[in-house]
Amino acid sequence: MTREQQPAGGGTELGRYLRARRAQVTPAEAGLSPGAGLRRTPGLRREELATLAGVSIDYYARLERGKETRPSASVVDALARVLLLTEDEHEHLRSLAVRAARTAPEPPVAPSRTVRPGVTLMLESLRPGPAYVASRTNDLLAWNPGGLALFAGIEDWPVKQRNLARYAFLHPTARELFDDWEHTLRGCVARLRALAGTDPDAPDLAALVGELLLKSPEFARLWERYEVRAHAFGRKTYHHPGVGTFTLGYQGMQMEGTPGHRLVTYHAEPGTPAHDALVLLDLTAQKPAGRDTRPPQGAGPAATSDEAPSSSPRHGASGQEE
Repeated sequence: MTREQQPAGGGTELGRYLRARRAQVTPAEAGLSPGAGLRRTPGLRREELATLAGVSIDYYARLERGKETRPSASVVDALARVLLLTEDEHEHLRSLAVRAARTAPEPPVAPSRTVRPGVTLMLESLRPGPAYVASRTNDLLAWNPGGLALFAGIEDWPVKQRNLARYAFLHPTARELFDDWEHTLRGCVARLRALAGTDPDAPDLAALVGELLLKSPEFARLWERYEVRAHAFGRKTYHHPGVGTFTLGYQGMQMEGTPGHRLVTYHAEPGTPAHDALVLLDLTAQKPAGRDTRPPQGAGPAATSDEAPSSSPRHGASGQEE
């Protein structure tokens, strides 16, 4: 077995990320001539990447193997340039380099799952626009009627199973609901992969990734690509079994005061067919059968006092726009 063919299971997250991204850049994309003969290595060779980035081959090899853990900012930037990383991927590489340089990583902290009453009232005020609050691992934490009904069939799952990554990969309706199902899958994986780079020991992440690796070949394939990106806004088309086909704009935003929580809202221009569909979705949405009444993870006895009354948008237990 050659050095290039060695398995990528060892080393650090930084090294694994560099190996995965190196395999996805062709010599032509990097400005190199392919040369004669058969290439055994997918993508760039270590020596090619090192030369293009202006570092020694030995130094770069130590980076991939986890023997070197303190690359300078200029080296990180040079590697990102050669690897053709996007802005999100470049920032992810910086985060991995910072984490690798820590001598004593901080223990993971369980994120709060408490959604403040004011947030649930805000979700209600956004009607008829669908809206929801998701955790860092895509768990649905709170929603208004359209925010849940947008993901057709998810209301049939127990509240603790309502996770949008799980829905996209495992729910039988998802493949037809999303106009570009593959793009949606890649977005879900990219967000989880970004979290894995900065907090790989997170128990909530490990449980979800482990489940999807076992149950979804599509997830396993995309997980190994180490793609990292985030879409905070845009437009998505849905083929909803109850409302029909429509395209909505969406906006995601991080919520201050509750790290890891993200608010996602959908909108359409009044008077358009898309807005009519949005109103119909809100009017016909089924009310959730109940909510999880367990205290949020990591919270004390007083945490339950933060939950909204039953007339507010419902709380889930166990998601996230790509």
